[in-house]
Amino acid sequence: MKQTPTPSTLSRQIGETARRVRNSMGLTLGEVARRSNISSAMLSRLENGEVSASLETLAALTSALGIPLANLFNDIGKPQGVAQHVPKGQGLEVVRRGTKRGHTYHLLASNRGPRRAFEPFLVTLNDKSEVFPGFEHRGTEFIYLLEGSLTYRHGDETHLLKPGDALTFSGEVPHGPEKLIKTPIRMLSIIVYTDADRD
Repeated sequence: MKQTPTPSTLSRQIGETARRVRNSMGLTLGEVARRSNISSAMLSRLENGEVSASLETLAALTSALGIPLANLFNDIGKPQGVAQHVPKGQGLEVVRRGTKRGHTYHLLASNRGPRRAFEPFLVTLNDKSEVFPGFEHRGTEFIYLLEGSLTYRHGDETHLLKPGDALTFSGEVPHGPEKLIKTPIRMLSIIVYTDADRD
C-alpha cells in the first residue's frame, strides 16, 4: 500500500531536489540566495529539509534556478531505493552555462546524499547551437558521442569525435565544442568528482 508522504518527508525531498539542481548548475548557496531574494540561512534550512517553505518562496527559488516549479515535486512519493531508473526522455532538464547557447542538458541521475560523486548528462546540440568553448569546472569529465560529429577542444588540443568515440579530460582545463560538423549531436557527458572537488 502506497504511503502518503509526511510534511517532514516532503520538505526533505523538496530540499534534496533543490540542492541537486543548484549543484548541477555549479551555483553556490549565496548565488542562488541573491538571485531569489531568499536569505542564505533560509535557503540552507530549505535544502536540508528543516522548513516547509511557502509556495511563494519555492516559486522564487525555481525562478532563480531557471526550472519549472513542478520540477521540485518530481521525486515526491517515489520509493527511495538505491537504484535510480530514468525512463527514456524523462531526465531532469537543467540549466547550465551552455543552455543560452542552444545546448540542452538532461540530468540522468542524482546524488541521494549531500555530496556529489558524479553527474551524468545527456547533452544535445543542434543547428541553432552556438559553439561555446569556455567551459571550466571541477572533476574529471568523460564524453561518449552517440550521434553526429564535431571537433572538441581541450586546452591546446582539438579532437574529432564521431559516434562511438570517447574523450576523458580534466574539467579544470578550458574545453568545449569547437565546430559542429554533423547535427544533431547527442553525447553522454559524465563528470566524476573526488573528495577534493566536492563542495
